[in-house]
Order: sequence, then structure tokens, then C-alpha cells
Amino acid sequence: MSSLDLIRMGLRNLFRRKVRTFLTVLGVVIGTSSIVIMVSLGYGMNESFKNEIKKLGSLNVINVSPSYGGGMGKGGVSVGSRSGVLDDKAIENMSKIPGVSAVTPILETSMKIVSGRYGAYVQIQGIIPETMAEFEFNIKEGRSLIEGDELNLVMGSNVPLTFMDMKARNNYYSYDPNQKPKVDVMNDKLLMTFDMSYGDKKPANTGADIQGGQKQKAQKLYKVKVVGLIKEGSMDKDYFVYMNIYELKKLMQENAKNQSNQEKQLYGNNQQNGYQRAMVKVKDINEVQTVQAKIKEMGFEAYSLTDYLESMKKTAATLQMILGGIGAVSLLVAALGITNTMIMSIYERTREIGVMKVIGAALGDIRRIFLFESGMIGLVGGIIGLGFSKLVSIILNTFAGGLLNFLGPTGEGSRISIIPIWLALFVLVFATLVGLISGFYPARRAMKLSALEAIRTE
Repeated sequence: MSSLDLIRMGLRNLFRRKVRTFLTVLGVVIGTSSIVIMVSLGYGMNESFKNEIKKLGSLNVINVSPSYGGGMGKGGVSVGSRSGVLDDKAIENMSKIPGVSAVTPILETSMKIVSGRYGAYVQIQGIIPETMAEFEFNIKEGRSLIEGDELNLVMGSNVPLTFMDMKARNNYYSYDPNQKPKVDVMNDKLLMTFDMSYGDKKPANTGADIQGGQKQKAQKLYKVKVVGLIKEGSMDKDYFVYMNIYELKKLMQENAKNQSNQEKQLYGNNQQNGYQRAMVKVKDINEVQTVQAKIKEMGFEAYSLTDYLESMKKTAATLQMILGGIGAVSLLVAALGITNTMIMSIYERTREIGVMKVIGAALGDIRRIFLFESGMIGLVGGIIGLGFSKLVSIILNTFAGGLLNFLGPTGEGSRISIIPIWLALFVLVFATLVGLISGFYPARRAMKLSALEAIRTE
């Protein structure tokens, strides 16, 4: 029997009992769509977790800080004595770890930026300029820092909104994302200083500042220029100002000379003990945990956003298994329906099977006919079920997604149901296999029928 004859006969047999075939296919549709919808909800939750965490920073970046506690290192050796000076040597060692693409130390201090009567209290972070591209500093306007930049700055997107009128009676900071910046940071003249009171409205009776019995020196003003603005959307960059780390180190050391002993501890001595922290960029997100463990073995504290992501992934995976199991029960019921349909078909076609054997049909051809019919039921049910699942997914994302955004921010374009390509292909193959497996027993039973007894059956 040719394959074309087999297909024609199989399709004719399926359409012979249209209602029964329809109900059997409907069972597969329900089972398939149940699995797809349930798994897509878990997958959508997992992607939502990932998108929310990405807002806090890159998943490929490890934050490193000195370890001030003791603890046990590799082999049970105490690391309390080497609880980490984060100096240039340590930075170099981290850059040699396999999988690391970039490392930069970070210096951070508080300063004030003034333009005319407006001022802003900012956090300045020193960074190696050449690493900005690796650490995903996406520039919206202007450029990023380059080697040789001295008093040039790159600002986070929300920093221009923090400038306030220093002469106003109530000059407290009030953030309004819809307000227009009072200062054009890219073009206006800007001064930067460590003096947090510079430009503020002074009380009527102000004399020389006396501290420790000595007159305190006036803070120096630095003329700075903003060369770039960072795109909004990243909470770890939106509120910070960045400059060349080597230039910032000079400013901090120069400022320390003008401070009291207490302030020298804050501005000057921290450099004798290395950097405040460092950032390590890993090429592959799957290697982040491995690199992080190696950094901890060096005696430093290390954490990354993948720590939170791994915990969320476990929660999402558990939920996917539960939801997928519920859908699998529906498909199991559908598989039993296919088996029942094919067995009923054998009883109705016993004489036909006997005639086929008498005229010389091979046992393999009879088996292929039944497997083709059961496989077609599974495939057609899978295709229709997948289409129905896609429709349900669109409805959920349109209405339920809007409800979630109403209850709380879930991110732009957030979806609670996502059907990836691999899931669609898997379901089609799985539904077809379920049909074939369900038809295997009826096919074997049809092959074992006696030809003479089948012919005598009315």
C-alpha cells in the first residue's frame, strides 16, 4: 500500500464518524491549551522577574567591596587576616579571572554642583572612563567619558531635575519627573565644590568658621562641564554623576588638606585603604555565580543581581511545574479518549480489516493506518489548541496585564503570559506523540485479528 493510499484511507476513516472525531480532537485541544497556558503564565512571571531586576542594574555585573569580617576560606583557612584591601593589585587579579571582560574600581563622594542661583547635592562616582561602554552606560545626549577627561562629567538622567533655588525660603528638594529642569546642564556654566553650604542663603550674623580653634579654609570651586547624559530607566545610574576616577582621587586628596582631622578621615584616609568598591563585568550571565565565588575566595564581599534572580527562578520553576502538571492531567484524559476512539473504530471496522488481510494487505500497513489516524488526531488537536492558547494569551495580556499595571508598576510592556517558540514546537510534537502512543495498542490489536473471523463478523 502506497503512502498516498494510506493517507486517503486514514482521512476517510476519520471523517466517517465526524462527531466522534471532533469530540476526540476537542479533548486534545483542551489538554494542549491547558499545558500551554499554564506554562506560559509561569514563563511570563519568570520574564517579569528578570525585567524588574534589570531595572536595578545589569545581571552581568558583580559588585565587590572589602570584607570587614572574618570567615573561613577555601580549605578551612581563616580569611579574617586578609579581609580585603581593594587596591590596584586586587583589581588586576580580578581582571585575570576567566570570563571577566572588564573591571573598574569605584570612588564615591558627595559634592555640590551650582549654576547661578540653582544648586544640586549629588553623589559623584569615579570610574575608569574606558570601561563605561562595557558597563552599559547608554548615552542619551553627548558622549561618555574618555581617557584624559579631567573635570568633565556624565550625569544620570534624573540629576538635572534635582537642581533647586538656593535663595528660596523653602529650598528643600522635591522630585517631580514631569517638571522641566531649571538648569541646562549641557550648556550652562557649572561649578562643583565639596562645600555643601556654598551659595545657600546665609544667616544675618555669620563670622569665620571656627573648628578646633582654627579658622577653616574656604573650599575650592571647580569649573566642570557635563559632556553626556545617560538614558533613563536604570535605577543604579539615574541619580549619580560620573567622572574620571583618577581626577576624582586628586580632588578628594586636595580637599582633605583643607579639612579638620575628623574630615580627613572621611576624605583622605580612605584612599590609603584602597577603593570603596569595584564593579566586575562578566561576559556570560551563566558564569556570574562562578566568578562571584572566585572573588569571595580572594577575601572580598561580592554580590550581583543574579542572587535575587536565582531565587525568583526557583519560585517560577516550581510554579511552572505545578501549572504544567495541571495541564498534563487534561492531556492524559485526552490520550485516553484517543485510545477509546481507536478501539471503538476497530470494532466497527472488523470486517474491513479482515478483507484487507485477505486481499494481501501487510500487517505493517494496517498498523500504519491506525497510527496515522491517531497521530492526526493528536497533531490537529495540538495545532488548534496552540491557536486557542495564543488567543487566550492575548486576552490575558490585554486585560489582566492592564489590571496588574493598575495594582502596581510591572514595567513597560509587561506581559503575564508569554508563549516562546520552543514551547509551541514542543507542544505540537508532544501532542502528536501522545496521539501515536495512544493509538499503538489499538493498532497492535487490529494486526492480531484473525482474517477469517473478521470476515464472518457482521
